[in-house]
Amino acid sequence: MKSYGFGSRSFDVFNYIALTLLGLAILFPFYYLLNLSVSGPIAVSNHEVYLWPVDFNVESYKRVFAEPLILSAYWNSIRYTVVGTFFVMVVGCLTAYPLSTKRLLLQRPIVIMMTFTMFFSGGLIPSFLLMKGLGLLNTIWVLVVPGAFTFWNILLLRTNFQSLPEELFEAARIDGANDWHVLLRIVVPLSKPILATIALFAAVGQWNAFFGPLIFLNSDDMYPLTILLRRVLITQEVFDDAALATADPRYRLGANISIQMATIFVTVGPILLLYPFLQRYFVKGALVGSVKG
Repeated sequence: MKSYGFGSRSFDVFNYIALTLLGLAILFPFYYLLNLSVSGPIAVSNHEVYLWPVDFNVESYKRVFAEPLILSAYWNSIRYTVVGTFFVMVVGCLTAYPLSTKRLLLQRPIVIMMTFTMFFSGGLIPSFLLMKGLGLLNTIWVLVVPGAFTFWNILLLRTNFQSLPEELFEAARIDGANDWHVLLRIVVPLSKPILATIALFAAVGQWNAFFGPLIFLNSDDMYPLTILLRRVLITQEVFDDAALATADPRYRLGANISIQMATIFVTVGPILLLYPFLQRYFVKGALVGSVKG
């Protein structure tokens, strides 16, 4: 068994302390946000909420889930994320696989042209005019189609595919497998870690998308949670409550803050719940996809 000296132990202790403090610094804002969302309005407006809730209640969450626009935005975010992630995975695999083989003609020029798109885009106004000309404005496809092709994801997939043993592909082709069989039965099953990593990247990006929906959508029925969250935080026009309008100013202020915090927590909650289940794939996939060989 390997023995550790004083220097190694001290370094480990320092790492544990530093990582613990960093973790607390990251998690405490979410904990404080949760406390504000389940505390009484008067306690919130008087700044009495710190390490635990005061006058515990879930009224703010009842108001959030009773608002039709919030429920509609929640459903929109879910379907944008699911459909967008699906298309990212499909387009990524179908593009990365041929780019990872040596049989593709003009492979290098194609990769160079795709790399160019990572650094330069067509611009906002041309993109808007293109989406308008295609009739995609204010539809789910205006958010899904442009983001389906992301060369960074394709580059990770291509590197991972190239790291797989060539002997597997040769044996499969000797047995009569075509490229579809090789991709679906060999490449994809062996690439689950990197696929999970890219799925997490795509899902988080689509769930948090703000600029695209703000530019390309113009209907309350199509807005995702990020746009509704902006309206709640800035204008508070989503929740038009007559009871709050006539309430004591301190109570109204505290209730509005609690509702805002509840809306934020409802927005980030799904990603916080999803990440722990994909964490082991995320770490392994990021390492595998970044190193060839």
